[in-house]
Amino acid sequence: MALASVEHLTFAYPGAARPAVDDVSLEIEPGEFVALLGASGSGKSTLLRALAGLVPHFHGGRFAGRVLVGGHDTRTTHPAELAGAVATVFQEPEEQVVLTRVLAEVSFALENLGTPPAEIVPRALGALRTVGAEHLAGRPVAELAGGELQRVCLASALALAPELLLLDEPSSQLDPHAARAFFEYARAQGCAVVVAEQRPELPLELADRVVFMRHGAVVDDLPPAWTEQPAPAETASPPGADVVSLEGVSFAYPGGPPVVAGQSLSLRRGEVVALVGPNGSGKTTLAKLAAGLLVPSAGRVTRAGRAGYLSQDPGRFLVAETVLAEVALAAGQERARRCLDELGLLAFADRHPRDLSSGERERVAIATVLAIDPELLVLDEPTRGVDPERKVGLARLLRAEAPSRGTVVVTHDLPWANEVADRVVELDVRESVRA
Repeated sequence: MALASVEHLTFAYPGAARPAVDDVSLEIEPGEFVALLGASGSGKSTLLRALAGLVPHFHGGRFAGRVLVGGHDTRTTHPAELAGAVATVFQEPEEQVVLTRVLAEVSFALENLGTPPAEIVPRALGALRTVGAEHLAGRPVAELAGGELQRVCLASALALAPELLLLDEPSSQLDPHAARAFFEYARAQGCAVVVAEQRPELPLELADRVVFMRHGAVVDDLPPAWTEQPAPAETASPPGADVVSLEGVSFAYPGGPPVVAGQSLSLRRGEVVALVGPNGSGKTTLAKLAAGLLVPSAGRVTRAGRAGYLSQDPGRFLVAETVLAEVALAAGQERARRCLDELGLLAFADRHPRDLSSGERERVAIATVLAIDPELLVLDEPTRGVDPERKVGLARLLRAEAPSRGTVVVTHDLPWANEVADRVVELDVRESVRA
């Protein structure tokens, strides 16, 4: 008997012109690992929310068909009643956490389920140990790197010992080693796993079954862009003068150890440099030092011209009522329309940014930064939530505009880094920058 079944599900969010999911039927067997793939906005997250009971109870909207999880009809079963059987790691872990300390966060769901008090801390620590994050137990959540936070959210889900584990873009901020460990942790639990991913290599390797969605429906064909490795970046014309130079810079957040220690890096006009390395190696901190968002405690940063910076979680900073108005805030409507067109977003110009998928919001944020035409462009995890076909387009755009600026991309997506960058610079937790 199937653990979960989706029967002719059609769902549209309030005010939406078309369904986010359209006549989808699907069964999930106990212990099965399902890779759920598809372009941004294809309905993957909505399908996961339906399996968790959040659609329709939390989001509202028009719901037709039926979803059964463990024999419970989600139309008549509240999500709280499914909490012990179903656990979810959402696209944006920053929006999922509610408490300030890691151990308290992982313990929180267990407390809500009425777990005997003597069991809560051992189960929470055990879950952290399972995902290789026990050393984070006493840390403030606000100080965690994005990948560390994703592992904490997975630990919170695993602590519940669910029958069905739903993962929405869980490796978007994880380095390749951590991403493999993440999926192997999830698979080893013996529960059914449904993972929606835009970095499909590992899910395709580990999955028992692949489900591909397009325009809200399940389809049979898997486009080539989802299985082909991107080509390395073509050699560009020789770069020009330095746009930014970091000489022996160091930085530590208040009360913490040095995150960056005596590191040096230079970037010239016309050059695209990718910063890669494991979670916690200081990539984001170094990028913020380059952009002028942080001041080094030692060393020197020399910058020529204006810098534009895309944060890891740009969806938190969208403030306008329409996509066009958001991008036009810094550059005017003509330039905004051009940037939206370059990123394949012009059709969304009049949509509210919060109505878009995570990958679409990411591209809106990229358009906002490109619109100011900076001399130094710094993009932190710009492919987060972006599907493979759009990644190819983004790489081409950055390469085409490279001669006019210096570009730094922070990424855990190594194939994409090799596709877009002239130079890949690796950071290590224990060592200096090395090219």
